[in-house]
Amino acid sequence: MTFSPTALPVTRNAPVAGQADPPSAAVKRTPQAVAGALIALTKPRIIELLLVTTVPTMLLAQRGLPSLKLVLVTLIGGTLAAGSANTINCYIDRDIDAVMKRTSRRPLVNKEGIVTPAAALIWGIALGAGATAVLGLAADWLAAALADAAILFYVFVYTLLLKRRSPSNIVIGGAAGCFPVLVGWAAVKGTVAIPAVLLFLVIFLWTPPHFWALAMKFKDDYARANVPMLPVVAAPAVVTRKIVLYSYLMVAATLALAPYAGWLYTALAAVLGAWFLLEAHRLHTQVTAAIPPSAVTPATVVTPASAATPASAATPATGTATDRPFPMRLFHLSIAYLTLLFAAVAVCALLPIGAW
Repeated sequence: MTFSPTALPVTRNAPVAGQADPPSAAVKRTPQAVAGALIALTKPRIIELLLVTTVPTMLLAQRGLPSLKLVLVTLIGGTLAAGSANTINCYIDRDIDAVMKRTSRRPLVNKEGIVTPAAALIWGIALGAGATAVLGLAADWLAAALADAAILFYVFVYTLLLKRRSPSNIVIGGAAGCFPVLVGWAAVKGTVAIPAVLLFLVIFLWTPPHFWALAMKFKDDYARANVPMLPVVAAPAVVTRKIVLYSYLMVAATLALAPYAGWLYTALAAVLGAWFLLEAHRLHTQVTAAIPPSAVTPATVVTPASAATPASAATPATGTATDRPFPMRLFHLSIAYLTLLFAAVAVCALLPIGAW
C-alpha cells in the first residue's frame, strides 16, 4: 500500500493553510501569552534531552572542564538551533497537528490564535540565525555550520521529504537529533573526531526504539493524519522485533566508545545496555504474547480510500494490546537510559580514575 502525502482527512477544525484559527474570546493576546506560545513552538522538553547529550560530549572532548563561557555559549546556541528546527516543523505540520489529538493543543492549531503561522515561521528563522551568530562568533564556525546542518536536515529531509512518505522517516530523519554531540565536540576542539562520531551513532540507533515505542501508543493518531510511522504500517510484533534489533546495535555502539572513554565507562555502559535490552525483549514478549501472529495485520494503515474511516473502526480487537501502558514503559525508560549513559560519559571524563 502507498501513502499520499496530500491525502489528509478533512475536518472542520483543520486550519486553512497560511491562516490561524480565530482567537478565542476567552484568550487575550498579551505579551506573556505570545511569549508562552512562541516558547511552546520550540518544544522545550525535546530541547532538554538534546542538551543532556551536549555537555558530556564537551567534557569528553576536553578530558575535563571546558570554560564555563564556552559551555554556556554552546548550550545557548544549541537551544536556539533546536528551537528553530522545532518551530519550523510546527509551521509545516500544522495541518496534521490539527488532526492528531496528541498535537492538537500546539499554538498554531489550538484555536487560541495567539501566534499566526507567518509569525511562527519568522520566529523559527530568527532562532536559526541567532544560533548561527552565537555559535560562530563565540564558539566555533564549524559548530555553527553543524547546527545549521541539523536545522536543514530536520526541516527538509525529515519534515518535508520523509515524514509523510516513508516508514523509515524516523530512522533517517532522526539523525537531526544526533547533531548536538558534533556541535559540542566542535565547539571544544574545532573539529570532529571518532568519539564524537560514535556518540552520534549511539543517538542515531537509540532514536528508533525510543520513538517507535511512542508511536505504538499513538498509532491511531498517526493513522488519522495519514503519516506512515512504522507502527501504522506494520504489525506490532514486527515493530518490536525492529526495536530489539536497533537496541542491540545501539548497545554495540556504546561499547565501541570504550577505547576513548575508559574501563569505568565501559562497565557502566554494559550494565545500562543490559537493562535496556532486557526491557526491549520484555516489550517484544508482551506484544507477541498479547497478539497471536495469525491475527496481527497492519489494519490501521490509512490510504486515500480509507482516510475518512475512524481509526477505532479500522483497528481489529486484537490490535488493542498496543494501547496498554507497556510501549510507554520503554519510551520513558529510553529517556532515562540516554540520560544515565551520557552522565556516565561526563563523570568518567572528569574522574582521575577509570582510564585504561
